Amino acid sequence: MKTVRLVLVGLGNLGRRLCQVLDAKRDDLRQRYDLDLVLVGAADSRGAAYDPLNGLDPAQVADLKVDGGTVADYPGVGKRHWLAPALVGTAEADVLLEASPVNLGQGAEPGLSCIRTALRRGLHVATPNKGPLVVAYQELHELAAEHDAQLRFDGTVAGGLPALYLGQRDLRGAVIERMEAVPNLCTGYVMDMLADGMTWQDATERAHDAGVLEGDGSWDLEGWDAAAKLVILANAVLSQPTTMDDVDITGITDLDPEELQAAKARGERYRLLVGGERQSDGSYTLSVAPVPLSSDHALGHLGPKQMGILYETDIFGTITAIIDEPTPVPSAATMLRDVLDIYV
Repeated sequence: MKTVRLVLVGLGNLGRRLCQVLDAKRDDLRQRYDLDLVLVGAADSRGAAYDPLNGLDPAQVADLKVDGGTVADYPGVGKRHWLAPALVGTAEADVLLEASPVNLGQGAEPGLSCIRTALRRGLHVATPNKGPLVVAYQELHELAAEHDAQLRFDGTVAGGLPALYLGQRDLRGAVIERMEAVPNLCTGYVMDMLADGMTWQDATERAHDAGVLEGDGSWDLEGWDAAAKLVILANAVLSQPTTMDDVDITGITDLDPEELQAAKARGERYRLLVGGERQSDGSYTLSVAPVPLSSDHALGHLGPKQMGILYETDIFGTITAIIDEPTPVPSAATMLRDVLDIYV
């Protein structure tokens, strides 16, 4: 039985659900993989808890957050105002699970600092946090290589869909001629509501109530979330060094609901499509834009809580993968999948 010590940063929608997954899967992981995953530390925005001897009970950590509390209130080992970077810099652990908010406007902090610190200490990293990969993709990979650590980030692109693993690992040897994806769930949800005759206000309120839209929604509705995911896909799968400045971005906020309704009447469904088209010189043009997809398009049947990706290749044909993700659990579970990819 191999023991792997985990430190978790971020206990929002994904972090607390990962704790529930770790609790539910503990015995199964021991039996199937001889792997004992022990949560020794966790941090949220109000503090942290750390117990290297006995570990933390992930179910208890999740319950604290569900009740509106903080992990700093964990009995005996919690401490308020203990910042995540300090925990990552001192904890005796093997893997950092980084699930803090994206925060691109604030330089992807605190996630970026936590990942840098972990890699410099030789800790492996598994993260669904897009921010650090968008801001410092090459730097973080160089840090990982320099310190013999592994960096896994499959959950950054399309929730629980293994879009990156499919492109990086399973299409090795192929040239990707075209890549199309619908990696943002909430824009499809909103556009479907508009196509059904709702007003913008009602559609966004419904999306908030359903938990698929957060804050004022601009990050998603203006296309920035989809563009960030395309940046990661371009770097990781298309092997094209890419930043947000390299992506042509059009969000959905200027769409006329009547056009969405007309498209539905034609048998089409609007989705915020990210695309990478290979040019004659081997480079890719990268774009994000709302597009009406016909029923015979591979991604044209995506429901309001589905995401998908399409790879058109020279030797493996055209491959499409779709996920139905009614809750954030699959996105949270990507951190577990990444840890298993490192150790199993």
